[in-house]
Amino acid sequence: MPLLRFDVIEGRNEHSLKQLLDAAHRAMVKAFDVPERDRYQIVHQHPAHEMIIEDTGLGFNRSKDMVIISVTSKQRTNEQKVRLYEYLVKELGESCGIAPNDIMISIVTNEDADWSFGMGEAQFLNGKL
Repeated sequence: MPLLRFDVIEGRNEHSLKQLLDAAHRAMVKAFDVPERDRYQIVHQHPAHEMIIEDTGLGFNRSKDMVIISVTSKQRTNEQKVRLYEYLVKELGESCGIAPNDIMISIVTNEDADWSFGMGEAQFLNGKL
């Protein structure tokens, strides 16, 4: 049920984007214990000049491979969030060759009433989910 949005610099081909999305999904399944078919992902590609992602004073060097992952989800524990950060860095590094300093993750939480998966219904509220 988490919705993941990926912001990347344009230029990745379809195969590398699929690797990115598959790796992120594996991390999500492990960290948040979501079902395998609970997959909602959107990719936004931008010209390099449209993405200014600095380091908040941490000394990170960013490359053209940087990826910003925005996660919208129901409330998760701090432990689950930390696991997600760790699993994402591991999966994206191993599967896509993305360096840890090129991965930025933000999680925004919401509640059951904030989701409709279609049909004009709030499935978490009406008992269908």
